[in-house]
Amino acid sequence: MITIRELIRTKPWTGWALFGGTVVIVFLAGLFGASIIERRAEKGIRLQPVREIAEWEPRNSVWGENYPREYQSYIATRDTSFQSKYGGSRMRDILAEDPRPVILWAGYAFSRDYNQARGHYYAIEDIRNTLRTGVPQPATCWTCKSTDVPRVMSKMGAAAFYKSTWTDLGPDIVNHIGCQDCHDPKTMNLRITRPALVEAFARQGKRIEDASHQEMRSLVCAQCHVEYYFKGKEDKYLTFPWDKGFSPDAMEAYYDSVGHVDFVHALSRVPVLKAQHPDYELYRTGIHAQRGISCADCHMPYKSEGGVKFSNHWMRSPLANIAGSCQVCHRESEQELTRNVEDRQDRVRELLTLAENALVRAHLEAKHAWDNGAGESEMKPVLTLIRHAQWRWDWVAAANGMGFHSPAEALRALATSIAKAQEAHAELLRILARKGILEPFALPDVSTKEKAQRYIGFDVVKAHGEKAAFLKDVVPAWDAKARTREAGY
Repeated sequence: MITIRELIRTKPWTGWALFGGTVVIVFLAGLFGASIIERRAEKGIRLQPVREIAEWEPRNSVWGENYPREYQSYIATRDTSFQSKYGGSRMRDILAEDPRPVILWAGYAFSRDYNQARGHYYAIEDIRNTLRTGVPQPATCWTCKSTDVPRVMSKMGAAAFYKSTWTDLGPDIVNHIGCQDCHDPKTMNLRITRPALVEAFARQGKRIEDASHQEMRSLVCAQCHVEYYFKGKEDKYLTFPWDKGFSPDAMEAYYDSVGHVDFVHALSRVPVLKAQHPDYELYRTGIHAQRGISCADCHMPYKSEGGVKFSNHWMRSPLANIAGSCQVCHRESEQELTRNVEDRQDRVRELLTLAENALVRAHLEAKHAWDNGAGESEMKPVLTLIRHAQWRWDWVAAANGMGFHSPAEALRALATSIAKAQEAHAELLRILARKGILEPFALPDVSTKEKAQRYIGFDVVKAHGEKAAFLKDVVPAWDAKARTREAGY
């Protein structure tokens, strides 16, 4: 065996090669060691609080003093310029784009006003501005809009909070969604601050404390991005209808078993279930959930800055940041990925429109039947069919993403919605035939938001006048009271 010394003596160039290689290895090892030290130093600086954060501190700017990267990325949610084919953060009048829901929600606040949400930063401003809060609402409606909610709930208790009115708590709920909603101020660990989610888990025999960190990156979103209802005529206690399962069928069975009704339709007299935004439930049935992908992985993907990796708090559609979200896992081009998303959404939108058309006809035909002497007993099965059909339509329509979180489940729900609406239509034809009415029912012209709202009797001019007075006279007083309290946080 030739020794290194003999190799160098017989081939001098190998010595220089060994020397150069050693220098390169030592240099790289030095860089690696320096990087470790630098990152440890940065981590130490990052975790050293500039100021202590109180247990229920609602002001995001205070948290931002300790966590500037996260805060600055969150502030970017002020940008409402992005609009995808079916979503985004730009203000859109959904009822102007599609007036059919005005008929479907006749007699309910959503027929007055329904806009595309602009994002967490505008949660307080948007709920104040909407015409839906122009009619009396419970304080429960504040639950998911503000970092003030955990603070107020800690003082008065959840039950008392829910029993209050929306206007009663207006001066106390002024800071928009942010840090307090998801983080422990001492450890920055993810935590649940809304009791409804903890209570829903408990009824299923589960403990939030047992959830993994990855699961928590979806569960903090599930505090609000879920279906819920206000339990009790007076209590208005926020409750998630998960006792029988997460599917639209299971929640429908739950609501039927407890006799819950969100509103009675002003035209058809159907005891309607109004879906909220069952994003978490729909997501659970999709491929991303099956692969262990959390909500935050797509909507708040990790980002590196100055050697520090952190979760980007600019919560937005992944389509606005395909390189940082989708392409972390998928290798297709941005154009191809966008096309993949829109292809699936187009199919959901197609069935959504068919369901809406069938439901509009069913509601208006039901009114026609009532007007021509139909009885309670013969109409009851029809009303149940329309109730179930509209629930399944709304379960998809109310969720963000136009069904993309789980296209297969969205299409299944819409298919059963259409089938039930058509069954109601057939039964209504039989009822009308028994009354001697054989002529086809002529649908009124409700082809625009304005025409539809006039048809259901909504005075839009009066509503806007009342809202303008509220914003001019009431809201400034709320904000003034909040400013005098600020020093006491």
